[in-house]
Amino acid sequence: MNQILLVTKRDGRKEVLNLDKIHRVIEWAAKGLEKVSVSQVELHSRIQFYANITTSEIHETLIKSSADLISAEIPDYQYLAARLAIFHLRKKAYGCFNPPHLYNHILRLVKLGKYDKHLLKDYSIKEFNIMNNFINHSRDMNFSYAAVKQLEGKYLVKNRVTGEIYESAQFLYILVSACLFSSYPKDIRLDYIKRFYNAISTFKISLPTPIMSGVRTPTRQFSSCVLIECGDSLDSINATASSIVKYVSHRAGIGINAGRIRALGSPIRNGEAFHTGCIPFYKHFQTAIKSCSQGGIRGGAATLFYPLWHLEVESLLVLKNNRGIESNRIRHMDYGVQINKLMYQRLVDNEYITLFSPSSVPGLYDAFFCDQEEFNKLYIKYEQDKNIPQRQIKALELFALLMHERTSTGRIYIQNVDHCNNHSPFDKMIAPIRQSNLCLEITLPTESLNDIKDENGEIALCTLSALNLGEIDHLEDLYEISVLTVRALDALLDYQYYPIQAAKRSAMGRRTLGIGVINYAYYLAKNGVKYSDGSANVLTHRTFEAIQYYLLKASNELAREKGPCPWFGETSYSQGILPIDSYKKDVDFIVNEPLYYDWEKLRKLIQDFGLRNSTLSAIMPSETSSQISNATNGIEPPRDYVSIKISKDGILRQVVPESIRLKDAYEFLWNMPNNEGYIKLVGIMQKFVDQSISANTNYDPSRFHNGKIPMKQLLKDLLTAYKFGLKTLYYQNTRDGAEKIIQQQDDSDCESGICKI
Repeated sequence: MNQILLVTKRDGRKEVLNLDKIHRVIEWAAKGLEKVSVSQVELHSRIQFYANITTSEIHETLIKSSADLISAEIPDYQYLAARLAIFHLRKKAYGCFNPPHLYNHILRLVKLGKYDKHLLKDYSIKEFNIMNNFINHSRDMNFSYAAVKQLEGKYLVKNRVTGEIYESAQFLYILVSACLFSSYPKDIRLDYIKRFYNAISTFKISLPTPIMSGVRTPTRQFSSCVLIECGDSLDSINATASSIVKYVSHRAGIGINAGRIRALGSPIRNGEAFHTGCIPFYKHFQTAIKSCSQGGIRGGAATLFYPLWHLEVESLLVLKNNRGIESNRIRHMDYGVQINKLMYQRLVDNEYITLFSPSSVPGLYDAFFCDQEEFNKLYIKYEQDKNIPQRQIKALELFALLMHERTSTGRIYIQNVDHCNNHSPFDKMIAPIRQSNLCLEITLPTESLNDIKDENGEIALCTLSALNLGEIDHLEDLYEISVLTVRALDALLDYQYYPIQAAKRSAMGRRTLGIGVINYAYYLAKNGVKYSDGSANVLTHRTFEAIQYYLLKASNELAREKGPCPWFGETSYSQGILPIDSYKKDVDFIVNEPLYYDWEKLRKLIQDFGLRNSTLSAIMPSETSSQISNATNGIEPPRDYVSIKISKDGILRQVVPESIRLKDAYEFLWNMPNNEGYIKLVGIMQKFVDQSISANTNYDPSRFHNGKIPMKQLLKDLLTAYKFGLKTLYYQNTRDGAEKIIQQQDDSDCESGICKI
C-alpha cells in the first residue's frame, strides 16, 4: 500500500503531495526559453520528500537545481531559475502569484511603516490608478537569476531581521519614479513617471544601491558617494569621524582626504609636544567606518587619500600589508595615493623625491592641487632649505614600493591630482579637487570642517546612475535616457535628507551628478570591436562624445526651466570651457576623430543659461547594480562567458548577454595581451567625462618570466595612464590568486625613460 505524503503550505495548511503541480510550475517557468529541459531540472533537484515537507523547501530546491544548470551553452537556465525565484518571491510577499493593485499595496506598506507616507499625500487615488496601468508585472520575467537574488537580498523592501519580504520589482520601479517626480507640476509629472518607469524597468537606465533600496521608504539619504576632507586639528579630525559615522549609517561609500595631517614627530602647540603622526588618526577613521552595518544592505567602506610626498609615506604605503603587527597596520580601509607631474618626472629622470610634513611647508599642500607651477617653485625652494624637516628617497624606490603594495593588496589606488584639476568642471583656483571617493570616479571640491556644525566646511556628495549601452541601437537613443536620468537625479537632490549642513550646502550649491555606463563589454562585442587592438577607439570616441553632449544639453535645458545651480560661477563651464577643451592632447594620437555634435552652439547656450548641475558624468564600477540589468560591469571586460558572483546569498552565475550569438565577439580579461589598449580606451572616455573613471589594471603572472610581474611593466602602465590623462586608477587585479608574486625591485629595468609624460 502506497504511503500518502502530505506537504505543508505557506499558510500552514496540509495537502497531499502533487508531483504534477511541481511539473507544471517548472513548465511554466521554461516557456519560451531555449534548450532548457524540465526533466533535467527535476532530475537534478534530487528532492528528498518527507512527511510535512514545506512547499517553500520544495520550491527553493527547484530554484537551486535550475541555477546549478546555468552555463554558457544553455544560458536560459538563468531565466528559468529567475522565474521560479520570482514565483517564490511573490508568494512570500503577497501570499499569491498576482501582485495587488498599486494603491492597496501602498496603503498596506505605509501602515506597516515600510513606505514613506508622503506618497499618500502627494498623489490622489486617481493618479495611483493611472500609475497602476503603467505597471507591466510581466517584466519581472526578464530578470536573470543573479538579478533576482540581488533584488531580494539588497533592494526590495523587507524586514532584514526576519527576512519577510514586502514587494516585487515593478512596485520598486514605479514608486522610485513616483517619488522622484512628485514635485513636478501635476499636468506633466505622470508623463515623466511613465517614461522613467519604462526606462528603468526595461534596463535602459541603471540605478545605484542607495536609490533602489531607499527611495519610497522613510529613509531619505540616497547619495552613493560622500567626500569628507580632514584638516590638521583635533577639532577637524573629530568632526571628520562624526561625519563618517552619520553617512556610513545612511549607506554611503566614503572618501576621506587626510593628507593634511602632519607627520610623526612634528611639533605641536609651539613645540610643547611631538605629534603622534597619521596612523593613530587613520585608525580612528577606520573605527568610525566599521561602526555601522548600513542597515544590512552593505558594510561600511572608505578610501583614504594622502600625497606621495608626505613625510610618513613609507609607513602609509604598507598599511594594508598582511605583514606587520596591528599597531602599524590599518587593513580595513583602502588608500588613494596622490601624484602629480613633478613626482612622475623625478621617476623618469631617475632622481630623488623629497618628503615633507605638510605642516612644515606653508602653501605646498594647497598648491599641489590648484597651481602646479606654484607647487614646483615651492617644492624646490623647500628642498633647498635644510632647516625644514625632510627626507629624500630615490623616486624609483618610492614608486617601486607603491606598485609593490598596489600589486600585493590590489587596493592601493592612484589619483593624478593635476589631471583632476586641469581637466575639471571646476575653476581650480576657486574650487580645487583635493580627493576622490571610495571607487575613484568622483572628483569634487571639499573643504575641511572645524566641527560637525561648521557651515563653512564642504562635504561633497554625488548622486549616481548609469546608462545601459547594451540597450542602445543608435546614439540618438541616448538623448531621451539622458534627459530622464538628469531630471530624476536632480529632483532627488531636493527630495533627500541631509544629516550634515555642510553636505546640504554643497549639494544645493553645486547639484553634482555622476552618470556613467554599464554593459560596455557587450556594446563592444555586438559592434564587433575589441578592447586591446584599437578597433574600439572610434566607437568609444563617438559614444562618449554623444553621452557628454546629451547630458550637458539635458542639464542646460533644465537650467532654463529652473535656473542654474547657485554655484555655477565656480565651474569652468561658466567660463565657456568644456571637457573637449581641457583634455590631455596625447589622446589625439590614439584616435584622430572629429567632433560630431554642435559643441559651439551648446557652449553659447551654457554661457547664456548655465547648467543645473556642476557635474554630469562619472564612470563607476556598477558591480552590483549591473547584475540587475544582466549587464557586464561598467566598462570592464568580463573574465569568461559565465561570471561567478559571490554575495551573501551564495554563489551566483551570470552569463554575458547573447553569449551564443556573440560567442566569438567578446574579448575576455585574461585574453587581453596587456593593459595598453584598455588604458587608451579609458583615456578616450576621459576626454569627455567631466569627473573621473573607475579604471582597473590587470596582470596575469604566467605571461612573464618566472611567473613574476616585472616592476618595469607596472611602472610603464602607470606612466601610460598618466600620459593619456587618466585621473584615477582603481583596482589592480592579479590572476589566480597570484597577487603575492611580484618582481623584486630591479633598478636596471627602470633607470631611464620608461614612458614619456
